[in-house]
Formats: sequence, structure tokens, C-alpha cells
Amino acid sequence: MESFIFLGLIWLVGRVTHNKSIIYATNFVLILKCLFSITEIYKIKGINIENLMTRFRENGINWGVLVITIAILIPIATGEIGFSHLLNAFRSPVGWVAIISGITVSILSSKGVVLLSGQPEITVALVIGTIVGVVFFKGIAAGPVIASGITFCILKIIELFFKK
Repeated sequence: MESFIFLGLIWLVGRVTHNKSIIYATNFVLILKCLFSITEIYKIKGINIENLMTRFRENGINWGVLVITIAILIPIATGEIGFSHLLNAFRSPVGWVAIISGITVSILSSKGVVLLSGQPEITVALVIGTIVGVVFFKGIAAGPVIASGITFCILKIIELFFKK
């Protein structure tokens, strides 16, 4: 019951702030949760909603990255971006900053995923932070993985200064 209330509150925040991403995602998860509860209560065999939810939990970030990567590659496929754009990236300071930022984000994200799998309690704080960022600061919900990477770095810095 607690999970329904928690998800309901998230849905309500999305509704009040008119954030479609939060509303749609929460609707989807609530539907999965309802189907899971129904299959558990009535002992329905052959429908494994828990397995589906587990697959989303374990692979959802990778699926999201896949969709984002496809969206980024489409302009290459349509010819909007070509080799000249790639070469120009190496010729400008902005291009180099973008390349270095991409490298940094990918490294931080890899550390963040390790942190999330090792300390699941951090997930709740990151989800709350992401929802606050999306809802109140018009951010984009691509933040949990990079946020966990930044958290990893900050924790390592704190560990350096306050080693026991």
C-alpha cells in the first residue's frame, strides 16, 4: 500500500506541475503495480508482471540510453550532420568542451551505476532530486545516472578529507 501512496504522490506532483513525463511514467508504473497486485491476489498463473518490472528496473536505463542514442544518430542518417560537422567539432573550443564533457559524463555515469547497485538507498534520494529538478526547475529526467556519478565523486572527495 505504501508504494501506491508514494507513486500517487509523485503522480500528483506531475499533475499539479503539468509534467507529462512524470505523469506518463508514473501511470505506466502504477498500471504494472496494479497488474502485479491482481496476479498475486488471484494467484493468476502464466502472467509474470514481477519479471517485467524487474526487467525494467535492471534494463530501463540502458533502454533509455538506447532511445536517446537513436535520436542523436537520426540526423546522421538523414544527412543533416556529416563529416564536416565532426571535423568542425575538433576545430573549435566549444567542440572540445563538448567532447571533454561527453567523456566526463560517460565516466561519471559508469561510476554512478556502480554506486546505485551497491547502495540502493541512494536511489530514493536521486529519484526525489530528479523529480524536484524536472518539476520545479524544468529539468529533464536524464539525471539519475549522472547524478549518481556526481554523488560518487563527492563521496570520494569527502572520504579523502574525512578518512577514518
